[in-house]
Amino acid sequence: MYEDILNTTAHRRTSLPRGPWVMSQRWSDMLFLHCPVRAGKVEQYLPPGLELDTFDGEAWITILPFRVTDMHIRSLPSFPYLHKYLELNVRTYVRRGSTPGIFFFSLDADKLLNVLGARLASLPYYYASMRMHKETEAFHCTSRRRRKEAFYFEGTYRASSDAYCPLEGTLDHWLLERYYAWSSVKNGLVEIGIHHTPWEVQDAQADVQTVSLPPLAADELALSRMKCHFAPEKRALFWSGKRILFQR
Repeated sequence: MYEDILNTTAHRRTSLPRGPWVMSQRWSDMLFLHCPVRAGKVEQYLPPGLELDTFDGEAWITILPFRVTDMHIRSLPSFPYLHKYLELNVRTYVRRGSTPGIFFFSLDADKLLNVLGARLASLPYYYASMRMHKETEAFHCTSRRRRKEAFYFEGTYRASSDAYCPLEGTLDHWLLERYYAWSSVKNGLVEIGIHHTPWEVQDAQADVQTVSLPPLAADELALSRMKCHFAPEKRALFWSGKRILFQR
């Protein structure tokens, strides 16, 4: 399975990271809730070393709730209890030099030990009370960050089209096909290389009941123009985080 993933690279615009992958996860029941936002509203929150990436001059924020299952370190079995959890991340689209990727504002998860482990790796994870369940064909997700009442999300979503692979040059492809991620640390960045097979998604319908996921206020997100994708499952490989320190 892993060799098949590693040997499928024609869809990437960037080379595979150097060295061996170190962790694998299976993602499922994913909602990509993409919201356009004015570029100036996002740029102020980016750390040095990253440049905001835009599509036709417009910036985008994506809210992404999903399940993680079968998380494990390379050559080791899945850890009991820790190998599956719910996650919700908030990200935007950036470049570092010529490399496109994503910048994480935050990542919420419902397992405290997973959060603490990720924070040791300098990733902006937060402990949250989260629920996800399926009713008929729709998924309902809630997330409320513990001790941070202002951080919450509630929404219902369902797939609304047949599956397709987004064509290169389209907004769908620009939003999805990214294989490097960055988070901010003191005096620099952490860069994580990611790899998986090309995205196959479905269009989705989403009803966002409540949302407050700073740094942007809900009224700064163009929810009336949101674009939604659903993906039932994806296996992803991760490389060790690389620290990029800036000279003072």
